[in-house]
Amino acid sequence: MDVPGDIRGLWDRARVLSRTHPRTVDIGIALLVQAAMTMPFVVPRAPELPAATWQAYGLTTLTVLPLVWRRRAPLTVFAAILATSALYRLAVDGPGQPLPYTGLVAVYTIAALCPPRRRLATLLVLLVAVPVSVWLNTRSVRELTFSLFVFAAAYVFGRLVDTSRRANRIEAEQAAAQERARIAREMHDILSHAVSLMIVQAEAGPVAVRTAPERAEAAFDAISETGRDAMVQLRRMLGVLREEPEGDRAPREPQPGIAGLPGLLERVRAGGLEVTYEETGAVRALGDATGTTVHRIVQEALTNTVKHAAARRAHIHLTYGEAGLGITVTDDGRGARTPAAGGHGLVGVRERAAAHGGLATTGPGPDGRGFELRVELPLEPARKGER
Repeated sequence: MDVPGDIRGLWDRARVLSRTHPRTVDIGIALLVQAAMTMPFVVPRAPELPAATWQAYGLTTLTVLPLVWRRRAPLTVFAAILATSALYRLAVDGPGQPLPYTGLVAVYTIAALCPPRRRLATLLVLLVAVPVSVWLNTRSVRELTFSLFVFAAAYVFGRLVDTSRRANRIEAEQAAAQERARIAREMHDILSHAVSLMIVQAEAGPVAVRTAPERAEAAFDAISETGRDAMVQLRRMLGVLREEPEGDRAPREPQPGIAGLPGLLERVRAGGLEVTYEETGAVRALGDATGTTVHRIVQEALTNTVKHAAARRAHIHLTYGEAGLGITVTDDGRGARTPAAGGHGLVGVRERAAAHGGLATTGPGPDGRGFELRVELPLEPARKGER
């Protein structure tokens, strides 16, 4: 049995319950403390010890009751516990407790939930209340040392819980920000590519209707196909965002990868750009995440070419190395594009490459003409005999 895993699972469930039903948790804690403080009243006692009376037990219960509101008003609960505990010690000669349970829970709550000023005020009160309580009881250094230790431990535990909670919140916010950035890149790639091709085809359509009707029909077919493909990918993306019960989730299509490049190139060619494709090196299968990254990088590069380069030809070259994949996209267009012209596309390419530990660079094409995008992605070394 994996005991650490079981304990971690119980702790996670307790944290979820504490967030969703805090009052239920506080009532449970109060009942647990009440059960612990009941022990001295039900265990047989020596005749010389103070009697366990119903009056003393009722006052003990009154000491525990404020814990039900410990989250709502931690300092008020702490003050009420100090008052009822002092009343019990001064007015009733009842059984003592091995630990100050209620005070420990109150100090832990203040340390975990309250701002620094309130925590400091609580520590100052404890520095007075603990010695006074010890003086009224045994007046021993041993009890004073033990009491200070257990209250310090409760305070430190509360601070550790608060620190862990803050760290988890920061981690969750960072993960959410990264996911939003990923979704933004996906949406940009899908819409920018589709809309760019549709605009090019739509602008060429009226001219083709007058001069070459068969080309106009092909252009309109390309617009329709590009729009349907964009809708499919958007539905897939929105399906990832939509929260559905586990049993109602329909199987989702995989993200586009290397296998989707031929279809992508055909759609771009239908817009009038001459696109060639080449693979060199030890071609091998890529992981889903890497394949999607390659597809999106090529898609964005071609989208930028269609939108900004005024190019007639583009060339895609994938170079498979032992431990890396090179992606080169060149065109014969107007050359280096300004940041304003490039928009967010090249930024997204760099982010995708960096997410896989790679690097993206841009510059003039061969012989200083056109534009070239170069991306290097690390891959697992090819196994012997793999192709």
